[in-house]
Amino acid sequence: MNYQELSEKVAAHVSMFYMQNPDTGLPFHNRTRVLELLDNVKKMSAHYELDERNNFIVHAAAWFHDTGFLIPGSSSPEAKSAGEAEAFLKSIGANEDDIAEIEQSILAAQSPQNPASLPAKILCDADLFYLGTEGFKEKNKMLRKEIEVLQDHSIGGGTWREQTIALMEQHVYHTDYCQMLLNKTKADNLESFKIKQEDKLAKKIAHTAEKERKDKEDQTSDTLNEKTLEELEESITSQEKKAVKQRKKHGDKKKKDNRLARGVETMLRTSTTNYQRLSTMADSKAHIMISVNAIIISIAIGLVVGKFGENRGLIAPTALLLIVNVIAIIYSILATRPKRSKGVVSKDQIEKKTANLLFFGSFYKMGYEDYELGMKKMMGDSEYLYGSLLRNLYWQGRVLGRKFHLLRISYDVFMYGIAASVIAYILSAVFLIES
Repeated sequence: MNYQELSEKVAAHVSMFYMQNPDTGLPFHNRTRVLELLDNVKKMSAHYELDERNNFIVHAAAWFHDTGFLIPGSSSPEAKSAGEAEAFLKSIGANEDDIAEIEQSILAAQSPQNPASLPAKILCDADLFYLGTEGFKEKNKMLRKEIEVLQDHSIGGGTWREQTIALMEQHVYHTDYCQMLLNKTKADNLESFKIKQEDKLAKKIAHTAEKERKDKEDQTSDTLNEKTLEELEESITSQEKKAVKQRKKHGDKKKKDNRLARGVETMLRTSTTNYQRLSTMADSKAHIMISVNAIIISIAIGLVVGKFGENRGLIAPTALLLIVNVIAIIYSILATRPKRSKGVVSKDQIEKKTANLLFFGSFYKMGYEDYELGMKKMMGDSEYLYGSLLRNLYWQGRVLGRKFHLLRISYDVFMYGIAASVIAYILSAVFLIES
């Protein structure tokens, strides 16, 4: 089966489909959205190194996924998309099993999502990829506008936020790729929506209480004496103040927690980036030192050693120079030589939260099942996750310290050794002239 040819036909067909069926009335499910979906699928397919067949299945499903929104009918968009995919793929001679799996992948993206195969999981995560991105709010507004157009009625802000919160609370990413990449931002987006919803509800309650108070005043103005009216007003006012105070306290706490979490995340990301930059710098310095000394050794051996018979006074300074070069190279190599590690983390270490699964040297000999188990346990435990990040930073710092210590020795040996060698050559030349 020539999957490359089939993929090209699918891309051409769906592209023509969007040209023949304008999507101007759909702010969200349009051709731009299809390209974004394909881009997400491409990243995950590369990450999981899908074979040719599975790569075709997930890309074909992504191409057809949103076509159902432009096809008239009462069935769900996913069902219409699956039907469109089946009809076209049969017409170009695609394999029946491949067609069935493409249909299953498209239908699995219906809410609630229920993917079984890896291609279906990739498509489902690519479909709701935006939930864990910085552009979530803008995408969510576009989706609301589209649904209002399709259903021909407006949706209240509170109702829409409630529906969005329910969707995000029940949704989970099915691939570890998206779990690691998007879960944190998705949680922040959800928390932001919850805070806004609570704030709007609190304001609505306060507005209702104020309206009821005024209505009560109008109804009882002729019968209530001044003292009773003041007591009622004071009671309602105190309730409002209490509600506002609680809302503000809750909101401040949420904002403070979010700021703290973002600050910690920024600190860890910045530290990791700095360590990587310093490690690259150290490797570059070591490479320079190795190259320079290797060149000097080549020149010394090629030009000087052959003249020992004519001038034996060159033996001592040349030997000193070569020794300095060799020592400098040795320390530079030691600075860049990787440390040997076991490559296996035991289940006991995972349970005790002492395993560092963020460093490849700790797990490169582990089976995937054990590694996946450890990573999921770490992702579900913030204490374990942050502990692993701190442990990773600590050992990166230790490795950097060792690198720069050895480089310092290499540079010192080179600096003082070259100076001593030059002096030795000068003295040798002076003694040669005097003799």
